[in-house]
Amino acid sequence: MNTFDNQPTSHFAAPWKLKGEGFILVYRFTKNFVYESGFLREDQLGNFKEGFGYVMLVNYEESPVGPYRELLFIPGKFGPENKQSITKIYVDSDASTENGRFNWGIPKETVPFIWNKESNVTTVGVGSEENPIWFSKIRTGSIPLPVSTKILPIHLLQHLNDQKYLTKPEGKGWGKLAKLEKVHIDPLGFPDISQLKPLMCVHVNPFWMSFPLPKLV
Repeated sequence: MNTFDNQPTSHFAAPWKLKGEGFILVYRFTKNFVYESGFLREDQLGNFKEGFGYVMLVNYEESPVGPYRELLFIPGKFGPENKQSITKIYVDSDASTENGRFNWGIPKETVPFIWNKESNVTTVGVGSEENPIWFSKIRTGSIPLPVSTKILPIHLLQHLNDQKYLTKPEGKGWGKLAKLEKVHIDPLGFPDISQLKPLMCVHVNPFWMSFPLPKLV
């Protein structure tokens, strides 16, 4: 039994199957940016190994805890394990936060979200309307392409409450190239990528994802 975070009153054990839509922004973050703005744990300082980094905005339409939205930051890989880590993540569901922390050691925090779509432009707000952590407008293009974790694999090593969790989520779906047209970020709440240009932005809709049982290491 996992005793490293309080078991949720409504516990939904791994594996999880999820379905929804989302935006994947792909970057190559510098060490300076990650160390200064990446919300790293103390043990991650000095251990950043670069690689592809991601910002993801996700609208889960189906999950074991019901629909919810999510914003997350993955800087890249860290040594010596050479695995990725989610260093900042928000959702708008307490059940998702509690189960995510308990099942996989993902440091979720619960805040309000706004997710509106008009034609091919999606507006996402995270946090309070008066002082949002994140506010963006993303325009979806028309060129379809398959998206899969086989192309951009994710191997997560999360460290929470003195326990390490190794998880390899798998996902697939259909995406279209997109463009981040406007973004405002509170750097006290999320890494400020507003002055950085992503290598790629993809709107994946729909996608299917599986979060398996983690390996405790």
